[in-house]
Amino acid sequence: MSAETGDLFAPRADSETRRRLTPLAERMRPRRLDEVAGQAHLLAPGAPLRVLLDEGELPSLILWGPPGCGKTTLARLLAEAARARFHPLSAVLAGVKEVREAVAQAALDRDQGRRTVLFVDEIHRFNRAQQDALLPHAERGTVTLIGATTENPSFEVNAPLLSRCRVLTLEPLADEEVASLLTRALADSERGLGRSGIELAPEALRAVAGACDGDARRALGILEDAVASRASRAGTGPLGPEAIREVAGRRILAHDRDREEHYNVVSALIKSLRASDPDAALYWLTRMLGAGEDPRFVARRLVIFASEDVGNADPTALGLATSAFLATERIGMPEARIPLAQAVTYLACAPKSNAAYAALGRAAEAVEQRGSLPVPLHLRNAPSGLMKDLGYGRGYHDAHDAPDAFVSDPNLPTALADAEFYRPKPVGAEREIAERLAAWRERRRRERVDSSGEDG
Repeated sequence: MSAETGDLFAPRADSETRRRLTPLAERMRPRRLDEVAGQAHLLAPGAPLRVLLDEGELPSLILWGPPGCGKTTLARLLAEAARARFHPLSAVLAGVKEVREAVAQAALDRDQGRRTVLFVDEIHRFNRAQQDALLPHAERGTVTLIGATTENPSFEVNAPLLSRCRVLTLEPLADEEVASLLTRALADSERGLGRSGIELAPEALRAVAGACDGDARRALGILEDAVASRASRAGTGPLGPEAIREVAGRRILAHDRDREEHYNVVSALIKSLRASDPDAALYWLTRMLGAGEDPRFVARRLVIFASEDVGNADPTALGLATSAFLATERIGMPEARIPLAQAVTYLACAPKSNAAYAALGRAAEAVEQRGSLPVPLHLRNAPSGLMKDLGYGRGYHDAHDAPDAFVSDPNLPTALADAEFYRPKPVGAEREIAERLAAWRERRRRERVDSSGEDG
């Protein structure tokens, strides 16, 4: 049987062949903590992880951060620094069986005086039962658990397990950190691309940093592909940004339909609209649509915003947002981005008032506190003789019959006679509403006092 079919006695590939077949990102994986790019907030002198390591401690940890920020590398280096066995598991492939096997080995190692770091990559993919299976072993110290996740552990890790771990947040690499990483890879003849003799123009370094979204693995992959492309064409001179763009392809934006980044970007859009910043709002809109967000979801959010945050300060905003929603439903992408952009810029520049929304909350609070207060008799319909005899509808005055279409009769239950839920703001079209409503309320109060004989 040949090596291709799995012959156990086939000759092993030499070191140079293995090197060539190993991706650059794996070859350049840091061997020491001081080689780790970024994460100074955790690793600098006096920072949390550095303090723990200096004191010889390594508690159970959850490393939370985006792809390619160094979670796996950091976990491995922490285990080495603590002189512990590093036992990696992938939550995508492993289950309770693999966890039990790892724990059994860790128990044997502990009896011999050696610690075990059980590293669970993508720990958020473990279900509740699988996460619960980790809990007693982390509690007893059989293993030191290090979980890595790209998702918010507050939502994806069980509360009991989370309470026994320290959560450390990792950041995407900054552009200058990516550039430093690439420069080191180009200069390293042992593990990197130093033997190629290829250089990167400063503009190309910036192009890689811009294309990788702070992902070190992706940055090194782009560099490796660009160098390979140059080698196949026998070109000369430093690699320029064109070569980088050619291999980088279309940028894949960090976004998801039902996890944290989805809500982060939506929140940024709404808060930019609320802050009357059309430029920021357009940016977040473009981010969402470019990442594949359902445009109908965006349109629904704009309709809600038009009522909740613009409200009666500009009553036409709701109509425009609703029209944008209908247009989005009927024409679809990519053209739907045009009416969405119109709605976003209009809503961002419109006067803002949440008075109607706030009034709804005050009314709901009154209902919650007071319950089902009786409807005043004069507001009730009286379709039967009995109901008329009981006083239903007695004393009701139709406002259309009044000279100025206003009557001062109370319309709230007696217990809420002085309640003022709606407090319009003196902005936009709501300024006129505020003035009109203030006059009505004063007139209603004055006439109620007059009719009760309390005016003197």
